[in-house]
Amino acid sequence: MTAVELASTDRELMDPASVDDVEWGARLLAATPTHEGRDRELLRQWALRADEFGSRLAPVPSTARVVERDNGLERMLLARYTSRPPTVELYTDTLALAEELVDARGWRAWYPPDSVRAAALAHEAVHAHLHHGPAKAALKQALDHTVLRLGRHRLAGHVAGAEEVAAHAYARTVCGLGRSPLLLTAALRAELTRPGREK
Repeated sequence: MTAVELASTDRELMDPASVDDVEWGARLLAATPTHEGRDRELLRQWALRADEFGSRLAPVPSTARVVERDNGLERMLLARYTSRPPTVELYTDTLALAEELVDARGWRAWYPPDSVRAAALAHEAVHAHLHHGPAKAALKQALDHTVLRLGRHRLAGHVAGAEEVAAHAYARTVCGLGRSPLLLTAALRAELTRPGREK
């Protein structure tokens, strides 16, 4: 779960909550390599489908070991899943800053106390779920991105970044958040790259 820089106007930098969750997803896709020059409406459709897919996922259990670390700010990471062995790294310094930002921006109704940590764990559980099971193929089908068609047969293509959008939507839903964690990660990125911020 990386802190993403997706805002594009001064107003959005001041008030990233003015951008809806699906648009944050579309911006994440637009900022993902391979999507340069893609039609903005197509990216928004994919973001919407990935968001819907993630929000409909049944609860995803995680058997990954959780390790807490404190160097997330310099790496711009809240959490990260690695598969060998299955591990979720939680970056406590970034989580603390996220909680500060929630309070400073008045977003506590959207992100209740301790929900940022829970959302990071839920988000990474979906990455593990998509990595190890049939859900990855289901996400491809939901996105409806055809890369090859032969008669009535078609091959669904991978959409880079869609898993990230789905994982954020799942975390929003399963943790009962008022907004996607994508909003919070964009605000984190803006804070971490703010001119004059102490390192």
